[in-house]
Amino acid sequence: MNSKVTISTLDAMKSEGRKIAVLTAYDASFSRLADAAGVEVILVGDSLGMVVQGQESTLPVTVEEMVYHTAMVKRGCSRPLIVADMPFMSHGTPRQALDNAGRLMKEGGAHMVKLEGGHAQVETVRHLTDRAVPVCAHLGLMPQSIHQLGGYKVQGRDSNSAERILADAHELQEAGAQMLVLECVPELLAREVSLALSIPVIGIGAGRSCDGQVLVLHDMLGITLGKAPRFSHDFMAGAASIESAIRAYVQAVHNGSFPAEEHCFK
Repeated sequence: MNSKVTISTLDAMKSEGRKIAVLTAYDASFSRLADAAGVEVILVGDSLGMVVQGQESTLPVTVEEMVYHTAMVKRGCSRPLIVADMPFMSHGTPRQALDNAGRLMKEGGAHMVKLEGGHAQVETVRHLTDRAVPVCAHLGLMPQSIHQLGGYKVQGRDSNSAERILADAHELQEAGAQMLVLECVPELLAREVSLALSIPVIGIGAGRSCDGQVLVLHDMLGITLGKAPRFSHDFMAGAASIESAIRAYVQAVHNGSFPAEEHCFK
């Protein structure tokens, strides 16, 4: 695919059953490699707090830092859709969210912003999308809520929480969200959500039935600080170069060989 990726491209891929490859990047050099390797979407994740800054969580990341890293990513690539995370406490009210999303798009060059949360974020999502700000929602394990969740744990394993995630997904889509990231949920729940929604559902630790997959760049290159997540895979092992490792990841997502059963939760 050589043409510029838009949300219409991703909608078409979902409807045609073609998998979407998403990867995080935080600077121009890696975004150039991701572009060359065929990644459809680059996520400028607040995961930079952990993998770039060495923080214990994503919580310390600021809007200024997200704008800075998004602008670097934008300068390095031309084809992928760029999604920028809205960091912790940057979208407490719809007005605050609009101001900060505006910065990520105007100063950073993002094409879409991503924010975590379910029912409580519906008003904010509607406020943004009514004002021409494309939104990617995020459900399941939400790293910005890590203290509230009590750790990095699989979400949606009991019937009540699974029903809540599915209901939230419907609400967020109805509010205007045009994409959804679903993190660390059982594979069967992710399949149900993906089939129920018309928007692309991107999984990370959410099994094989999502419309696409996303990994943190450092995880798929095997340079994670600390223990690598179970749902990840080291594509750098045996690769001749970083670009070939990223290309292998993209191909594995596109042909459905990643994730495999060992990367999924029941």
